[in-house]
Amino acid sequence: MSAPTVKINGLTVTGHGIALVNVSIEQDASYWEWHIATDDNVALDDDDGHSILKFGVATRKNREFFEALGDMEDNDDEMSVDDGTKLMRAIPNVKSGDTIGVAVQQSDLPMVQFLHNGEPIHELAISRFRGMVFPSIYMRDGYSATFVWNEDEFKEMSP
Repeated sequence: MSAPTVKINGLTVTGHGIALVNVSIEQDASYWEWHIATDDNVALDDDDGHSILKFGVATRKNREFFEALGDMEDNDDEMSVDDGTKLMRAIPNVKSGDTIGVAVQQSDLPMVQFLHNGEPIHELAISRFRGMVFPSIYMRDGYSATFVWNEDEFKEMSP
């Protein structure tokens, strides 16, 4: 499940827009990583210094969602509807070679936690969400991100 402007090759994502892993998170606790790479001349942050990549989870999206989102972007319309990133966060100061960890727990107090190169970013944590969610990333051109779910391939320890 991804925007038509996103390209997926194996577990590596490139392009522009939101991409969801096609398997929902069903266990009580999950952890995965995104390994980041960039082209040499790509800005890592926007003009305001904010990261232009977002990480986290998203609810299921259908073809109509992606078509409507594409139409809004084509027309430079304001994002007045859900752009699919409500349960995602921009991680500041992401560089090529960085690892973004995402930990999800769905116990009594569901929570999404974020780690940058193994260091927790407590202020970005998301709590109290419900429903079926999927690992997701919001991409920008010039980046590639590889989804890593096998703990043998983790660069960092899960929390």
